[in-house]
Amino acid sequence: MGRNRIIAFTETFDAAESLFTGNLVINNPVVSIIEMICVPGGTFELGRHLGTGNGWDETPISEVTLTGFYMGKYEVTQEQWAKVMTGNTNGISATPSYFSGSPASLETQNRHPVERVSWYDVIVFCNRLSIQEGLIPAYSIEGSDNPNNWGEAPYWTTSTVWDTVQIVIGSNGYRLPTEAQWEYAAKGGNPDAPGWAAYTHSGSDNPDAVAWYWDNSNEMPHEVGNKAPNGLGLYDMSGNIWEWCWDWWGTYPSGAQTDPVGAPSGSFRTRRGGSWLNLAGALRSGFRFYGYPNGRDDNLGFRVLRL
Repeated sequence: MGRNRIIAFTETFDAAESLFTGNLVINNPVVSIIEMICVPGGTFELGRHLGTGNGWDETPISEVTLTGFYMGKYEVTQEQWAKVMTGNTNGISATPSYFSGSPASLETQNRHPVERVSWYDVIVFCNRLSIQEGLIPAYSIEGSDNPNNWGEAPYWTTSTVWDTVQIVIGSNGYRLPTEAQWEYAAKGGNPDAPGWAAYTHSGSDNPDAVAWYWDNSNEMPHEVGNKAPNGLGLYDMSGNIWEWCWDWWGTYPSGAQTDPVGAPSGSFRTRRGGSWLNLAGALRSGFRFYGYPNGRDDNLGFRVLRL
């Protein structure tokens, strides 16, 4: 199966055989607003600095094995956000972005990444999109996977209730990537795959080829997909906007891991990839950063994943 296989629809996942075998039988397909890229599983070194650019390892480096998954080809756009979040009951704006007008020449505003969305806002989006497409939602709070039962999303306030969110075992809905899944995809997936190459940034050692960042962004994000993709066909994994991940911020564990989901608790959630506001060092595929889950920044958005 080709490495850049695009899944431009959703599946009910009662397929006769696994997508990862390349033998796909779909029952009752539902057209999705999200384009997904197949990321076959494999083993890589989490935290290892790659390529020829300046940087450092994020220690301790660990060997991580991941099951295959599907990653959003692009960061979630303002148009996609509005389609899902209009009329929501969680007190979250359907048009939250600071950069909502005056796009760069030849760019379309609706295809700019959505930003100024908190981690809490994003998990609401994921479950609402899953419900709209007939999938099993990925997240549950106090036993409910319906965001209508969660109340208003916290904004710069602490919420012990929202921090109890759990991943629904067996769900096939949209979710945030774990930090390990994000880094693996940014680095191009399985290092043993034909044609794989080690790069400092996602797809290149030259940040200008793959990323919008401080040196070339004109101090704003840009339409998704206008820079070169990485080897998997994923765009803007470096630069444009930071991307939320599932994990609580914490020190990497040592030793081999399989499908890790991060620390069990914490004060911050992890974000990855750097943004239009950052220098090239923050765009490295191995670079880590964090943010308050209740905060909304104009250089921070997300992309989705499905199992």
